[in-house]
Amino acid sequence: MIPRVIPVLLLKNAGLVKTVKFKEPKYVGDPLNAVKIFNEKEVDELVFLDITATVKNMPPPLKLLSEIASECFMPFCYGGAIRTIEDIKQITNSGVEKVSINNYAVENPDFIEKAATIFGSSTIVISIDVKKNFWGKYEVYTKGGKNNTKLDPVKFAVEMNKRGAGEILLNSIDRDGTQAGFDIELVKKVSCEVDVPVIACGGSGSVEHLAEAIKDGGASAVAAGSQFVFHGKHRAVLINYPSQQELKAAFS
Repeated sequence: MIPRVIPVLLLKNAGLVKTVKFKEPKYVGDPLNAVKIFNEKEVDELVFLDITATVKNMPPPLKLLSEIASECFMPFCYGGAIRTIEDIKQITNSGVEKVSINNYAVENPDFIEKAATIFGSSTIVISIDVKKNFWGKYEVYTKGGKNNTKLDPVKFAVEMNKRGAGEILLNSIDRDGTQAGFDIELVKKVSCEVDVPVIACGGSGSVEHLAEAIKDGGASAVAAGSQFVFHGKHRAVLINYPSQQELKAAFS
């Protein structure tokens, strides 16, 4: 069985962008157009992370989410400045299956427990953004990679697991947009310590990279951005996705 392979799309002011190491967002298109293309390619799942909402602490764009849900043939997850039960209620009522929580999981871990109790663990995804410090130690960052919490990502993932999170979206800031491959060491460290699915994210540039995160890192699923929105060494914008044959060959 092929693991889930999930495009991660960054929303900025209702458009799609892609970053490198969480910086220099480059416009890559319209979200609804991207959804239509991914529908045709029979993608497993989508993740939309709203960097405008995250940085400016804005409410979720419910109208846009409703439009995406009406076009989207697959389950999708939304993340961006989610801080209340009402936020989650409005988002899921818009047709979104899962919510990704980042900043507020650090600020108020009790909220994760409450949200998982009300909406079920399968709705709650914890997004953990990780960066190595000067000495090579992994640390959790929030607020779009700007705030170093000094938290250890493995301990934090374990706590979120205990609090009722259904999945961990583990993102390497150092690898984001580089297409140089996942941080397998990081993926392995977290995957070994939690009993919920870990979605590896940050750095994929090929189907071989996707397979490495599963086979060597122990991830349950893989996610990527640049790999699915750029093509070629000049990074021309082209929404793409591996064929089932390519995925079967890589994961076999």
